[in-house]
Amino acid sequence: MIAIMPSAHLFLVLALITFLTGIGRSYAGSPIPANCRQLVVAIAPDANSSHARLALAERHQGDPHWKWVTSPTPVRLGHAGLAWGLGLHRSPQGAPQKREGDGKAPAGAFAIGHAYGTLPAATIARRASLRYTHIGEGDLWVEDSSSPHYNRHLKLPNNRPAQSPWEKKQQMKLNDNAHKLKVFIAHNPPPKVTPNAGSAIFFHIWRNNGKRATSGCTVMPESRLRHLIQWLDPNARPVYVLLTAQDYRRLHKQWNLPDAF
Repeated sequence: MIAIMPSAHLFLVLALITFLTGIGRSYAGSPIPANCRQLVVAIAPDANSSHARLALAERHQGDPHWKWVTSPTPVRLGHAGLAWGLGLHRSPQGAPQKREGDGKAPAGAFAIGHAYGTLPAATIARRASLRYTHIGEGDLWVEDSSSPHYNRHLKLPNNRPAQSPWEKKQQMKLNDNAHKLKVFIAHNPPPKVTPNAGSAIFFHIWRNNGKRATSGCTVMPESRLRHLIQWLDPNARPVYVLLTAQDYRRLHKQWNLPDAF
């Protein structure tokens, strides 16, 4: 049985408190918290596409109006397209839902979590408030839907290396350029994780200059990811919105989103 290290357990509790208190009230009909001042937006042509364009927007506290701060750039999504995920939003009734191993990126609105990677912390330009975890052989991200630790980051006791076949299967990717730097997208996040609803969804570096799709993550050039990490401010309660062009038009006013790019 895997035991969560006390420090990791405490961090999980604190992260939950931060997440819940950060939700706050939303503007009527919108899943975007009123205290959210940073928005990461990706728009895909349709639900079958693994391509999207992504841009960043900001607003002042108490101001409902968003301002784009970057131009849209290409990103890649799940190789099977999109399905509605579990996040801050309510999924449309009867709409396809994200499942473990379906190759789809989760659509909707999601809180943005912490950064992880194999790179030394000193080499990652970021705001002091953005937590960065340097991962090694003792770091797991559980994708086993039957585990009570499903979709959670675990450190093995004494940070020992993964040993059993199960531990090695859950081990976070090492010696992989695409995963040397990543940011958690809070799809199906703790503490109310739904079994088999999808796990380990991140922003990370794309492969083959964007020629390859993913299993559900949103990927981009390393320079773009580094800029995103430098820009993200947890105190601004950042949210990621991933929608098809059709859903973006449909939800634009209801969710109080910036004008489509």
